[in-house]
Amino acid sequence: MGTPSMRFSESAEDPFALGRGASAVLDDQGTVVGWSARAQELLGYPAKEVIGRAWQDLLVDARDLPVAGSVVVAAMRTGGWFGVLPVRHRDGRRVEMGFRARAIIRGGDSREWVLVGAPAAEVGAWQRDRALLDGLYRRSPIGLVTYGPDRRVIRVNRAVEKASGVPAEAPVGRRPREFMVDEDAGPTDERVRHVLETGEPLLFTEQSARARHNPGRERIVSVSAFRMEDPSGRVLGVAETIEDVTDRHRAQRRLALLNEASVRIGTSLDVTQTARELAEVAVHGLADYCSVDLLKPVTLGGEPVSVASAPLLRAALSPADHRVPFKEGDVVPLLPDSPQARCLYERRPILDGLLSLRPEWYAMDRRRIEIAMGLGVHSLIAAPLVARGLVLGVVSLWRSRDSEPFEDDDAAVAQELSSRAAVCIDNARRFTQQQSAALTLQRSLLPSAASDLPAVEVACRYLPASGEPGIGGDWFDVIPLSGARVALVVGDVVGHGIHAAASMGRLRAAVRTLASLDLEPDEVVARLDDLVSLLAAELEANTEGNGSAIEQMIGATCVYAVYDPVSRCCSLARAGHPAPLMTTPDGQVTVLDLPAGPPLGLGGLPFETCEIDLPEGSLLTLYTNGLLEARNGDIDVAVEHLHECLTNSTDPLDSTCHAVVEALLPKEHPPTDDIALLIARTRVLPPQNVATWQLPLEATAASRARQLITAKLTEWGLTELACTTELVASELVTNTYRYAAGPVTLRLIRTHCLICEVSDTSHTSPHLRRALSTDEGGRGLFLVAQLTERWGTRYTHDGKTVWTEQPLPHA
Repeated sequence: MGTPSMRFSESAEDPFALGRGASAVLDDQGTVVGWSARAQELLGYPAKEVIGRAWQDLLVDARDLPVAGSVVVAAMRTGGWFGVLPVRHRDGRRVEMGFRARAIIRGGDSREWVLVGAPAAEVGAWQRDRALLDGLYRRSPIGLVTYGPDRRVIRVNRAVEKASGVPAEAPVGRRPREFMVDEDAGPTDERVRHVLETGEPLLFTEQSARARHNPGRERIVSVSAFRMEDPSGRVLGVAETIEDVTDRHRAQRRLALLNEASVRIGTSLDVTQTARELAEVAVHGLADYCSVDLLKPVTLGGEPVSVASAPLLRAALSPADHRVPFKEGDVVPLLPDSPQARCLYERRPILDGLLSLRPEWYAMDRRRIEIAMGLGVHSLIAAPLVARGLVLGVVSLWRSRDSEPFEDDDAAVAQELSSRAAVCIDNARRFTQQQSAALTLQRSLLPSAASDLPAVEVACRYLPASGEPGIGGDWFDVIPLSGARVALVVGDVVGHGIHAAASMGRLRAAVRTLASLDLEPDEVVARLDDLVSLLAAELEANTEGNGSAIEQMIGATCVYAVYDPVSRCCSLARAGHPAPLMTTPDGQVTVLDLPAGPPLGLGGLPFETCEIDLPEGSLLTLYTNGLLEARNGDIDVAVEHLHECLTNSTDPLDSTCHAVVEALLPKEHPPTDDIALLIARTRVLPPQNVATWQLPLEATAASRARQLITAKLTEWGLTELACTTELVASELVTNTYRYAAGPVTLRLIRTHCLICEVSDTSHTSPHLRRALSTDEGGRGLFLVAQLTERWGTRYTHDGKTVWTEQPLPHA
């Protein structure tokens, strides 16, 4: 069987097509022997007037005979001719015609010439179209690929050959999967199939186009595709124009990387975390490996020093490959000739596009360097981390294996990236520095762990608000008082940070001073109120009427409690502060009904003292309002949780504090307000450790006091203290006899020390003075001060009490 015929359709733009071109046949002498209807239509001559006549006599104007002669010579020499020649129309005018002439051999040596002609304008337009097509394949900078209906490549132009490095004939007859990597060939083949089936053109589709012979070379192209059809509509294939947009894509990616860096780097004020964020961002879009090495003082929040005098610590590494020579936390040596050293000393990025194993590197550690080169690293950028003129460290970016080497544009991006990150790292360093100072200040302002007190067992928690450098305005204190009593205080200065902490420190110092005077709770709170008013006035003068600062100063509250382990009486007063909670030994939790009182600093408003009896083993819980507001601000639910945590009064206090914090503070969000929590379990002194006597106000009172003391100390086994205590009590009772009125009360208390108290109804304060050598008296209190560890005076509504403390014998 023969090959079936295939019919093609002529293009409507082809001037020499069968339906458009004029045809003529000349014999070897130039006589017209054939003439088409189209020729008659274009030139006006009917066939009977032309056939048998010489073409030059009929169709060529006399002026054009030299040109026509040169055409004949050229055609005879080459066997054909193609060009434009003026011919004469039947009406006498000259017509520019394009001709295509070809010699036909008849029998023997005779020849005939076949001419096909068309108007010169149409032939010129057609020639331009042909030139455009030729230019697309040979000279166009935009790639062109044509596929046949079987989706195999028919032809590629020179631009594709130049961009891919593959000869133009290599892809011909092959499908994309045969010369592109699989993940890139898939979209290409699918696009060609889609255009073939639907006829829908695709415009500016971007994709990766990596060649199989060089898969590590990145190449991004923008493709537009359309279906090719002949005039009859028969599908001939698909044509794609391809523009290499790799540089533009890289520029966009670098810009996106910098935008991402501005969001992802510096999310915390932790130096190491910020360095890790830098490394992760760099690996995400610029390098295969990234290490961030910081000067050791920087990692600790200190001031950067000379690069030559401080070691480099690896603060971050991404990805965390176990094969990398230096891990996070390692000291990284800085060799003088290394790119890292050069970039630090010159403060500019250093690009090493073809990294190799250099002999001088062996001075560091040959094994480590060989491990690094075993990862396939071949290109390096070292960029300095410089902020505010200070060198903080260096970031090293590495590419390995199939990745393309770094370029100058990559070094510019690395410089911008390191500059932005350096500011964030320096902010974190300065924050760490301030936080360290703030924590030192906070530790100096808050009490240390309370020692074992005869009156109470205590546990406490302090949690600063999130976002602050570990300090705030909340405080608590446990203050030992005379007579084995203890003062418990919790306060809150509204606000956070250094100013609130400084104000808190002044208030806490004032509370301790007032507590040492053994004032009643309402009087202590009233004195604090006066102090806050003075501080507010002082702040107003110093800040030139800054209302917000004044408001922060006067927003202070507190609760002050004094517990006596002998009487089990607890006296409390509060100034706008949450009321304490009491848990009885049987687990009943109640809110103490205390007069609220105004916040500190309002001035001129009264405070009240409330007294309650606390059974032994009761819990007294004092806290600031941040504890109840930490979980979504639902106070009722927080109070319920707090009650549940305090029901078991026998649990260890540290466990109870931990339970309260766990129940009331959300784990997912740090507190937004400072929190202070103080829980005290009350103790009661056994009756046998307390001795109280009423003495008559007479001359024999001192003698009677010595007898009672001697007997009691002998009973307690403290005869070593009998002589000293007799002398102290004798001096105090004698002073009462001389300067006071009413009954005298003598009390001994045995706790961690021996306490001796003498009370009377006078409010006259005893004063220690230095007696002259000629004075007969005035040495009593001096002797008391020399013989005891501490002594003092406290005042009550009924009089005063002079007390002393002596350490117990070591035995």
